[in-house]
Amino acid sequence: QVRFVESGGGLVQPGESLRLSCTASGNYVRLYDMGWYRQAPGKQRELVADISSTGRAVYADSVKGRFTISRDNGGDTVYLQMNDLQPEDTAVYICNTQSLFWGQGTQVTVSS
Repeated sequence: QVRFVESGGGLVQPGESLRLSCTASGNYVRLYDMGWYRQAPGKQRELVADISSTGRAVYADSVKGRFTISRDNGGDTVYLQMNDLQPEDTAVYICNTQSLFWGQGTQVTVSS
């Protein structure tokens, strides 16, 4: 099993920034892909960004150029730097490993 500690969500105005963090505890977390999905009411869960154990990153088209994913702590911690946030970014952001294990999620709300 994998346990997650997620933080960094909150309420911001359009154009502001947040940094999400997720630390995962498990025997082989550093060998897994880690990333962030998001889910808004009435919408499918969608990939925001994912980073492999080798450092390969994938981003949703809607966040390219604004969001950056990274990992450290031996690969057990993943960050999502989110710049120029917009109302359409409002969602619960959920940390995951290998799309097999999921955190509780952290709420990001972008509103004036």
